[in-house]
Amino acid sequence: MKKILASSMALFLFMGVAFAQKFAFVDSDYILQNIPSYNAAQEELNKVSEEWETEITAEYTEIEKMYKTYQSERVLLTDEMKKKREEEIITKERQVKELQSKYFGPEGDLSKKREELVKPIQDAIYKAVKELSAEGSYAVIFDTASGASILYSNPRYDLSDEVLKKLGYKN
Repeated sequence: MKKILASSMALFLFMGVAFAQKFAFVDSDYILQNIPSYNAAQEELNKVSEEWETEITAEYTEIEKMYKTYQSERVLLTDEMKKKREEEIITKERQVKELQSKYFGPEGDLSKKREELVKPIQDAIYKAVKELSAEGSYAVIFDTASGASILYSNPRYDLSDEVLKKLGYKN
């Protein structure tokens, strides 16, 4: 009986503390869209990405041309010449795949460029959210853009504009 009473008291005490906490949310997508340097970074990333995609496409077109030429001339080639052409095509394809991985792989140039351009902005947002959390004594601040499951959120607790203000931007 004493254990049940102690457990009940602990549960009520915990619920009282939990309900006394302050919660808020921000929309990081909204914040990022209102920061000009982020939009400029995105444009630069898109431009670089398109250039590299064009380069890769041109390389694959060249490989396709090499293969079609090989197919049309194959009957005239000796076994040694066939093998040499096949190796050239395979080597070229391998080089293009390596280039594609270098540009677009998980640790590729595009990923590094994104980190170089976007990470400082994300760090500044995180710092502003952390400061707002301390200033407003918030226990938790959710990010609605990252898929947080919030069924209802009161707009009065949306700190997105305050984060922008703290970063020195106006909406």
